[in-house]
Amino acid sequence: MSFNTYLMWFRSDLRVSDNTALYEASNKGQVIAVYLLFPEQWQQHYDSPNKIKFQLAHLADLKQTLNKLNIPLLIKKLHQFNEAAEFLLSTAIQYQCSGLFFNEEYGINEINRDRQVHQCFQQAQLTCQSFTDQLLFTPGTIKNQSGNFYKVFTQFKRRLYERLASVKRLPLPSPAKQKNFNLILTQDSLAIDYCNQAIAKLFDHWPIGESTAQLRLQQFINHKATHYQESRDFPSHPATSQLSPYLTAGIISIRQCLHAARSANLGEFASGNPGITCWINELIWREFYKHILVGFPQVSQHQPFLAETKLIPWSHDINLLNAWQKGNTGFPIVDAAMRQLVATGWMHNRLRMIVAMFLTKDLMLDWRLGEKFFMQHLVDGDLAANNGGWQWSASTGTDAAPYFRIFNPTSQSKRFDPQGQFIKEFVPELQSVPMKYIHQPQDYLQQNQLPNTYPAPIVDHSLAREQVLTAFKQLKEVKSCLQ
Repeated sequence: MSFNTYLMWFRSDLRVSDNTALYEASNKGQVIAVYLLFPEQWQQHYDSPNKIKFQLAHLADLKQTLNKLNIPLLIKKLHQFNEAAEFLLSTAIQYQCSGLFFNEEYGINEINRDRQVHQCFQQAQLTCQSFTDQLLFTPGTIKNQSGNFYKVFTQFKRRLYERLASVKRLPLPSPAKQKNFNLILTQDSLAIDYCNQAIAKLFDHWPIGESTAQLRLQQFINHKATHYQESRDFPSHPATSQLSPYLTAGIISIRQCLHAARSANLGEFASGNPGITCWINELIWREFYKHILVGFPQVSQHQPFLAETKLIPWSHDINLLNAWQKGNTGFPIVDAAMRQLVATGWMHNRLRMIVAMFLTKDLMLDWRLGEKFFMQHLVDGDLAANNGGWQWSASTGTDAAPYFRIFNPTSQSKRFDPQGQFIKEFVPELQSVPMKYIHQPQDYLQQNQLPNTYPAPIVDHSLAREQVLTAFKQLKEVKSCLQ
């Protein structure tokens, strides 16, 4: 190989368009791509079979795209993150590469892994460059006047908008076709059991391809975005973008999403059409939680953001947990949402809040149990967003819901699924229940002597609400005594 050849390490950025590291590497010289499989590490991170199967299908799609660009792809299976540095260096030396390019990732294990890679290449006096690509801005570059990471979303968003006004980077183009290497590289497979555990119709819900993600983005912007604000909370309406799996795997970039939204909003992001600005706001939430992950690494180590909430006496009742996981709580909207998760690998965002609030505030189960279960099933499982959402619902996180804000699952059901369309789709045993009773069907089932295959509520919401309020009030008293 010539000395203007570089390794491009793909991770959660399985695309060729607007891929910062790939673009920079291809501008430097010839590119050899590499992708590392870490099945044991993924299991430790609770990555779901749905997420892994989705990513591997896109890896196969990426390989075909890279072939058209004459970029060879090496796929290697390792065990743990700490094996990456040595393997990447030996590969770079083997193919006489001048260095390594990759895009940054932000969990504490990923940060430590990448630090080892940088050190390894520096000691070998080879180039090693990493780039901000998952995010609009590098964590640590958006701070408050005291020089600290923001803890409140609205303040973070305001500062980010100020920065965006002066930085208007367009999405980067795909690299040009390069000279043919005529290399035959190793293609390790990942024929492991948990990949076969993914839902059978995964790709019916989540079709494969970078072009598919781009089409989904354009269809959302053209047909749904302007009404997003008033429609997004109703799970029976196809009102959301359905882009989260593609963003998590890096099939599409946040810049591509923001550019499409701003273009449809006459160049604005903080004003203009309420639906579009609302959706941009959701993109910024994803950004915010990634910054939190870096600024406060304890949140990726199973610890609450608010240290004092470690004292909350969370329950670990296995029977309550099983009922929640299986969608057998006796609260139709909760049960429909949980069954949607298991059946499709995804859950509507309003429902994520409802079921998380139910687990933590009605059942008083440890939020980490819910966080883990979500990651084990979600096709879009993202450490930062998932952790941020769970800690928000549990009132243990940054910018969290106040502890006294407790969703009433029945009220939420009546408000956001008023006719029970979503409930009946995922809880078939309630198909015959009239709309009037769909949110509290037990009385109807008993009065009409119907086969009662649907359970009674496993908890009294009013009583549970008082119990969790008492727990948090006691925590406040303890905190004030310690100050």
